[in-house]
Amino acid sequence: MKKRVVITGLGAITPIGNNVEDFWNNAKNGLCGIDYIKSFDIENSKVKLAAELKNFDPKEHFDRKQVKRLDRFSYIGIVAAREAYKDAGLDTAKIDKNRLGVIIGNGVGGISTIIEETIKLHNGSMNMVSPLFVPKSIPNIVTGNIAIEFNAKGISNTVITACAAGTSAIGEAFRKIQYDDADIIISGGSEACITSLMLAGFTNLNALSLKNNPQRASIPFDKERNGFVMGEGAAILILEELEHALKRDAKIYAEIVGYGASSDAYHLTSPEPKGKGGARAMKLALKNASINPKDISYINAHGTSTPYNDKTETEAIKTVFGDYAYKIPISSTKSMIGHLLGAAGAVEAVACIKSLEENYIHPTIGYKLKDPICDLDYAPNKGRNISLSYILSNSFGFGGHNASIVFKKWKYNSSN
Repeated sequence: MKKRVVITGLGAITPIGNNVEDFWNNAKNGLCGIDYIKSFDIENSKVKLAAELKNFDPKEHFDRKQVKRLDRFSYIGIVAAREAYKDAGLDTAKIDKNRLGVIIGNGVGGISTIIEETIKLHNGSMNMVSPLFVPKSIPNIVTGNIAIEFNAKGISNTVITACAAGTSAIGEAFRKIQYDDADIIISGGSEACITSLMLAGFTNLNALSLKNNPQRASIPFDKERNGFVMGEGAAILILEELEHALKRDAKIYAEIVGYGASSDAYHLTSPEPKGKGGARAMKLALKNASINPKDISYINAHGTSTPYNDKTETEAIKTVFGDYAYKIPISSTKSMIGHLLGAAGAVEAVACIKSLEENYIHPTIGYKLKDPICDLDYAPNKGRNISLSYILSNSFGFGGHNASIVFKKWKYNSSN
């Protein structure tokens, strides 16, 4: 018999808040975290905007030695994990560390370190490259750092499915606990890739918004959308086997009941026409949750603000939900925080869980012009009080990776 899996802790560091409370309050109020890039010179860049973290200084969280040994994506992943771990009461709980795991998603790893060390190599010699280059930059190192931080000796995996990685990691952690491979898994995503190199790469791929108005740059499903806005941040969830959580009297935020994943097997960067791959992932998530499409109360969309993605996600939702698609409120967290790539799905999972807790969905901000091909209810510009039972969250990544997950409102006497 498969185990039930609940969420007992949350942590987040985002462009609109450096903890869960601030992030969620600002999301409910529709705060835009996008602004002109401040971390490097953008004079010669076509793209001027990104969603950078605000007032984050690693020296406030780590000692001098740690600051030198960690890349930015590890800093923020660890900080979010600390918040989640404490929120779950694990800092004082007696748990079996051999049954405590870590599964984190990201897209590109320590890109800042890669750039810094490449410059050293180019300008000097091989001897100039830091001996810390590899252990700072490899994508799995954030998982390793978090495991060391909390002495987590159970399963330790890193999921790299591009922009689906955060959701993929949570889904894989869900499965591991379901099949009794762990009691608790620290899971989510971390990404810090707002660098000149990544900006140039995405710009030349024609993927980024060229708008110079922060309020109209990331505008998912709007007719004038023309690309995504890069973001950075991390979110960590504590997934726990239900009986284990109940025995230690943990606070339970929500239950995870379904996960679906698929591949487009179509194109490196473009989704399968009509969103067929995304639709398969959603259907698999619903099947895994043993629920019907009409049980879904709200969808947190991938909603990147690119012309093709928003169109195909809309088509995918219609494929899965039929006429009911027009009755489901949908919103995109990326309208406020940009696209956090490998961390996006994890931050959006936090938004879903808080939505279930408070019966409130945040808006899709910046929405002005209706697109005839994106004709669903995208909760434009204003959040809503709404009774919620099940929430579906979507994430799709370059390479054709699709992941969908279903969260359920926690009720102690619920039977499924």
